Amino acid sequence: MFLTLIRRELLDNLMTFRFAAAVVIMLLLVVANTVVLIKDYEGRLADYNTAVKTHRQELLTYKTYSDGIYWLIFDRPPNPLSIFNAGLDKRLGNEIQVSHAFIPTIWDANKHAADNPYFNIFTSIDIVLIFQGVLSLLALIFAYDAIAGEYEHGTLRLVLSHPVRRGYILFAKYIGAMVCLLVPLLMSLLLALILLTTSAMISLNTDDFLRIGGIVLTSLIYLSLFYLIGMLISAITRRTSTALILSIFVWGFLVLVYPNMILTAVDTAPQTDTKPATYHQIKRMWKELERKRKQFLLNDSVPGEGLGLYIFRVFKDKPSALMYFYYAAGNLETINEKSEPQVPHAQNFFRFFGPLTVNTAERTWLIRKPAFEKIYVQPANRGRMLLKFSPAGLYDAATEAWAGTDFNSVQDFFIAAQRYRQAIINYFHDEKIFASRQWFSADQGAVDWDTLPQFSFQRSDIGINAKQALPDLFLLLTMNILLFIAIFLVFIKNEV
Repeated sequence: MFLTLIRRELLDNLMTFRFAAAVVIMLLLVVANTVVLIKDYEGRLADYNTAVKTHRQELLTYKTYSDGIYWLIFDRPPNPLSIFNAGLDKRLGNEIQVSHAFIPTIWDANKHAADNPYFNIFTSIDIVLIFQGVLSLLALIFAYDAIAGEYEHGTLRLVLSHPVRRGYILFAKYIGAMVCLLVPLLMSLLLALILLTTSAMISLNTDDFLRIGGIVLTSLIYLSLFYLIGMLISAITRRTSTALILSIFVWGFLVLVYPNMILTAVDTAPQTDTKPATYHQIKRMWKELERKRKQFLLNDSVPGEGLGLYIFRVFKDKPSALMYFYYAAGNLETINEKSEPQVPHAQNFFRFFGPLTVNTAERTWLIRKPAFEKIYVQPANRGRMLLKFSPAGLYDAATEAWAGTDFNSVQDFFIAAQRYRQAIINYFHDEKIFASRQWFSADQGAVDWDTLPQFSFQRSDIGINAKQALPDLFLLLTMNILLFIAIFLVFIKNEV
């Protein structure tokens, strides 16, 4: 009898206009948008490759360490899975400068060439966003008359006249509708994958396909959640017109109103009142370095800067940066007999000034880091926590984690840049670069930049992505179980 009920529900759903409409709408939206997203990714990848070559060529033009150290710029490659969920992959900066004079963070990153704003309107709609909005609405449309329609047409009384449990009826309705909803989901995803694999510029490895599998699993649980919400409304109202209106209202609130309300609140949340005190603390530290520099020169046997020495003060007077640093560099290609006696003076100065700059940068980082946490990380964490009260927010967070486009995954690149900076500093100390002639002069040959430690960055493995996604996935699954229990309790108590 149970299998008969499932076949009945399958046929009832497959023969409806809404099933055909669901398949056509999903195929058109996903396939068309995938084509646009692939083109966008290929453009970003081309920009990345161009930027890598440009920064390499720019670095090779600098012949001394003190000049080139400020032009070690590294680029974050675009994530191919951002096609599924763009997350923060395109919103945050994708090139970072590494120097001994400051510690690089997300807020110091720049973006490559400006994108076409009209093109961005289309590329901001990723595949997960389509699933999040359209599939959830389709699930509610499939569910709103699942029980209320049976009440109105009197077919529920006929079914219950047979020796069949009410739990079996619910399970049959759930399985029949979910199989029908899986058809447009899997068909659209399959076509999207075919388009991805046929692109010459997109390379997906085994871990990427496992991540896509995680996105599919999360989408299935999210789809099931909205179908159960519709079933609960259908069981409570017992009228299809009322159930449809309530379903649309619930969908609008959970998918459109609540997430956007939280995102708007988070966007305006950064606290700029922490900036003045923090910025002025940082500025005082670099002023102290300047005082020590001048004191060193006063006590030095050779007065003045000398040997092409030049000084820079760099600051960003805005809450997002909280940066102020100060450095001295030199780029003297030739040293003649007159200037040769000044070489020991310059070496002695940079032997003192280089480590002092490193120390000041690390001291200012102790101030910048908590400011960064307060201005950006804490409001973002509050926003993420509030979004977890919405299934759409949970779904977005889980798929971001699977795709590797969430904050933690993007942050990995900047953590790698910080580690590389420390490797450079260790190399300078080990090789006594600060006190070397090549730090400020190229008279004995330009610097071979290939001798520096090499920067490398790899996306986190599938295990880390799964660990970050599973808590949100578990919450979605728990909501499914609680909703099914609620539907069962309402259904068995209702009189036919």
